[in-house]
Amino acid sequence: MIQQPGTSGLIFNEPMLWEKSRMGRCAMSLPKRDVERKPLEADLTGDEPNLPELSELDVVRHYTRLSQWNFGVDSGMYPLGSCTMKYNPKTNEVQAARQGFAGAHPLSGDEFSQGALKLMYNLEQSLAKITGFQAVTLQPAAGAHGEFCGMLMIHAYHAKKGRQRSKIIIPDTAHGTNPASASLCGYESVNIKSGPDGILEPETVSAVMDEDTAGIMVTNPNTLGLFESNIKEIAEIVHSKGGLVYGDGANMNAIMGIVKPGEIGIDVLHLNLHKTFSTPHGGGGPGSGPVAVGKTLEPFLPVPRVIKAFDTYKFITDSPDTIGRIHTFYGHFGIMVRAYAYILSMGAEGLADASKLAVLNANYVKASLKGILNLPYDKPCMHECVFNDKFQKEYHITTMDMAKRLLDYGFHPPTVYFPLVVDGAFMVEPTETESKENIDQFIQAVKSIALEAKNDPEKLKKAPHLAKLTRLDEVMAARKPCLKG
Repeated sequence: MIQQPGTSGLIFNEPMLWEKSRMGRCAMSLPKRDVERKPLEADLTGDEPNLPELSELDVVRHYTRLSQWNFGVDSGMYPLGSCTMKYNPKTNEVQAARQGFAGAHPLSGDEFSQGALKLMYNLEQSLAKITGFQAVTLQPAAGAHGEFCGMLMIHAYHAKKGRQRSKIIIPDTAHGTNPASASLCGYESVNIKSGPDGILEPETVSAVMDEDTAGIMVTNPNTLGLFESNIKEIAEIVHSKGGLVYGDGANMNAIMGIVKPGEIGIDVLHLNLHKTFSTPHGGGGPGSGPVAVGKTLEPFLPVPRVIKAFDTYKFITDSPDTIGRIHTFYGHFGIMVRAYAYILSMGAEGLADASKLAVLNANYVKASLKGILNLPYDKPCMHECVFNDKFQKEYHITTMDMAKRLLDYGFHPPTVYFPLVVDGAFMVEPTETESKENIDQFIQAVKSIALEAKNDPEKLKKAPHLAKLTRLDEVMAARKPCLKG
């Protein structure tokens, strides 16, 4: 029997700080006053702040217990499809915390920022080489911000041509933020369906591509975890009508070191440093969404840009066609340090191996659970595989029921009900960093839950049973959220 990581264990309750507060308690010893006590004027202070009074032990236990409620990739497998929640090598954190980087001031000027500028320049060069593009900007703060930056450049390109266009093609397998980014640039989204095998068909694109269409936004690999093998032919169709191809590179973790998007017809691509190049997102950020472009769009890149002149690095803003600045200063620098450390420590061969292992792990999950869960697209996948609850509907069990039950086995659930193209989607991305033993535990848990759906569906509907909180009323939570804390 494969041992599961979940257990009932010790689960501490923890009240709010104000409930633990007792008058007179203090977590620190203040130095003796050397000035006379004097009350502040009431009209300056208003009502006294309602601050809890706690001992040091109270404070330490409070935050320790709260931290034990959290689940992250350092705790266990985090198989969120489309999110790439892979392990963060701790050396990246060490480099980002170095005083020269962490303590750098953004207003120091080029002369006193040579180390930071050199790192950013080298990171841009590395990302350009990995993706096969001419130039890169590191400014965008996250993936959706990178999309917006890319679409702004496409908009500026058509404006420079003297005739703005009004539409953008969005496949049903694109990331959900794609149409929003297009809309922010004034484009109307033209939605198209993928083919029966889950990828775009050139004839579908050709049928809607015209002189009023600015281009197409393609997620590749797409949200079904499948590689868009017709991408070169699709790019030719779009280019023949004067359009441009935007590549959503959020799933680059499956193809880095293997495929260079800039060499297969893509004109502009965003990356998620906080996914593909470690430092996975979560807990509110920060992220980083660099954008890579070919020669066609290079003049429209945001400013300032980092250049190397002899042995000196500096920012330049002299770019008449630029879309301007899109972020305060130059993006989330700490994430850039982590990503650069990841690239240097992995090397070209290591990055390619990461992609191969991500694909291997996903296909192992797919093959192991085939027949247990329904597989709408039964073909080799890339970094993630998408199942659904078709087999369990006979017992009135849904994807949500199975996801909740996984909590009892000690696993964070995978992405559910996305992509929308699959009804009842159960989307698993094991990433390259999970061992076979961990993946086998997950597979065994899903198999056990599928068996329970048949033999004891009523118990499954009430899951989770061992978590700190049991099944929540999600409809009520959505309509009347508790924001108290």
